[in-house]
Amino acid sequence: MNDGRWSDLAPRVGSAVVMVAVAGIELWLGGLWFESFIAVVTGLMVWELMRMVAPERGGAAVQMALLTGFAVLLAYHLPSLYSLPVLVAPALVGAGQAGRHKGLYAVFALWIALAGLGFIWIREVMGLDWMLWLVLVVVATDVAGYFVGKMIGGPKFWPRVSPKKTWSGTAGGWAAAALVGGGFAIYAGLGAGLLLLSVLASMASQAGDIAESALKRKMGVKDSSNLIPGHGGFLDRFDGMMGAAVFVMLAGLFRAFGGL
Repeated sequence: MNDGRWSDLAPRVGSAVVMVAVAGIELWLGGLWFESFIAVVTGLMVWELMRMVAPERGGAAVQMALLTGFAVLLAYHLPSLYSLPVLVAPALVGAGQAGRHKGLYAVFALWIALAGLGFIWIREVMGLDWMLWLVLVVVATDVAGYFVGKMIGGPKFWPRVSPKKTWSGTAGGWAAAALVGGGFAIYAGLGAGLLLLSVLASMASQAGDIAESALKRKMGVKDSSNLIPGHGGFLDRFDGMMGAAVFVMLAGLFRAFGGL
């Protein structure tokens, strides 16, 4: 047996256990505990982003991390009219310090901030059950996509950006998300519309994963950072969750304001 293949197994498992435990506790507690947790995570992701697009700007990376984390906390407690400007502001400030990749920085920094607000909004407004549904949809999408893609293979989804992803794995992720949605629909007494919402959230999750892969490929890096032993960075772990969170928050707001 080639021991080298498994040399990172212990740190990967250890990190995963810690992440699941901490995230689970924060999810359960909710309120300011969860909000602060999300503010820290979004700040760390912005730190990773700045370090990728402008590695020489270490000081700016720390400043933007702090500013974005505070903006996410503030945006949730402000009237909706002011939330978006508060989230846009740190993205624009950071873009001014990101050099020739300022456009990329602005787009991804705003996405991270919106996702942070989305996590808080889903947990605090929609409730714990909806947050658990979102997590399970994203996890099911990732796991099914990996194993179905490995077993069936076939044409690549987007080889220039993510050479390992296949159409079979992508569709497998949608099917797994639909199963999660069906289970929650039965549990909560909801209609079949939750199956469609689950598949759309799955697609948004995959879009988030592809977007981050494209960013790393453009920047010539394998991982967003090495903050999580055996896993890379927070952007690597939360990219799919961010895509799904933004989509679900927007869908929820659309419905809340009478669009559905």
